[in-house]
Amino acid sequence: MNIVFFESEREISPSDERYQHITRVLKKSVGDTFCSGIKNGPEGIAHITRLDDSGLSFDFEERGPMRPLHPIRMIVGFPRPIQLRRLLRDLSSLGASEIMLAGTDLGEKSYRDSRLANPEVARKNIIDGCMQAGATAIPELFMYASVDQVLARVHELPVKIVLDVSPQAVPLASIDFSGVSDQCPLVLAIGSERGWTERERGLFNDAGFTVCSLGNRILRTETAATAALAVALACTGNMEERK
Repeated sequence: MNIVFFESEREISPSDERYQHITRVLKKSVGDTFCSGIKNGPEGIAHITRLDDSGLSFDFEERGPMRPLHPIRMIVGFPRPIQLRRLLRDLSSLGASEIMLAGTDLGEKSYRDSRLANPEVARKNIIDGCMQAGATAIPELFMYASVDQVLARVHELPVKIVLDVSPQAVPLASIDFSGVSDQCPLVLAIGSERGWTERERGLFNDAGFTVCSLGNRILRTETAATAALAVALACTGNMEERK
């Protein structure tokens, strides 16, 4: 982790993984500082005032406001549980504003019932990604049983793209993203490992999605999602620091 998150507390117990990271990885002691921030709040520096076997105390010095997330909302078909952990960490590290996980017609239903798909566990993986990125803004997470349900959430947004292996698909990087903004976010949909059914393709078409591709190679869900988000960030100018 490149930043340590906290909320209102100014003490950390020895059983807390943050205590372990600060003492064993960062090897900090009394009088030292480390990068810290309030979840969905300002970033700054923590000054260690006490460190012993009973815990750690610190003072927080604010250094800057929360850096906003990017105006890109991700729809992703539920992947395998081990892939889900990486997916959530990577998408949050890159700064997607929303991650919407959806069951798909061809997806394995048991994936949605796995421990890693538990909202609390999933949120922890998202927070891990944010701490890796050194940013305090935390993406929102939503889970849906089907594509039908998730499309109802985004139907009013005008800039929507679905990735698919299709003769009609155009390269993602060729899309005009000039209209994407905080007021008009991009919605980017990636299927689960077996792709979309014709029924789901019809739903995306009816909802006004543009069909795009990342080339002719078959990618894992988490690879496609991360690559697509990176391309979209570059094409929308969001690889630059947002103020």
